[in-house]
Amino acid sequence: MKYSVGFRVWHWLNAFVVLGLLGTVFLRKTFLSWRTNSEILMNKLAEFDIVVTAEQSKVLAKAVRSGMWEWHIILGYALVFSVAFRIYLYFKDTSVRESFSSLDLHKKAVHILYYIFYATLFFMAVSGVFLEFYKELGVSKDFTHDIKEIHELVFNFIWFFVVAHIGGVVMAELTKEKGLISNMISGDKKI
Repeated sequence: MKYSVGFRVWHWLNAFVVLGLLGTVFLRKTFLSWRTNSEILMNKLAEFDIVVTAEQSKVLAKAVRSGMWEWHIILGYALVFSVAFRIYLYFKDTSVRESFSSLDLHKKAVHILYYIFYATLFFMAVSGVFLEFYKELGVSKDFTHDIKEIHELVFNFIWFFVVAHIGGVVMAELTKEKGLISNMISGDKKI
């Protein structure tokens, strides 16, 4: 299959956005965790004879990661654009659609996984915008918390997909679909 320029541009921009979002969440859950860093700040400040409360150290720890979290929001807006562009490509660009009935069982399973991924990206984009604007939408904090929990739970599928996608592409490139990666980069090589 020869991929169109539009699809290849979408693919790499979407990869950048998704990996950026994964990176911000990874940092939030590990190195920039407010729970861990608030204790570190409280203990280190105590060594300088500066006493802060647990609540104050929590505020400081969240301030340290706020710039990174702004990137998550910016990349979230980029994800909204990416999802909209992918929907546009689906209807406009016939090179991104293969006849499902002509595919073998493996390719059908891969296509189903991609559709689940696209639906997941759509949900993540919509729920992310909802979480960003819940106050303006006049939604309760309890309902917003529930959406946030689902947003974070569904996010785990994206981790799974990225690992499966990269592994599957490497396996395909090394076996029966040599040239797959160069085709997605330059569009020159037919598989």
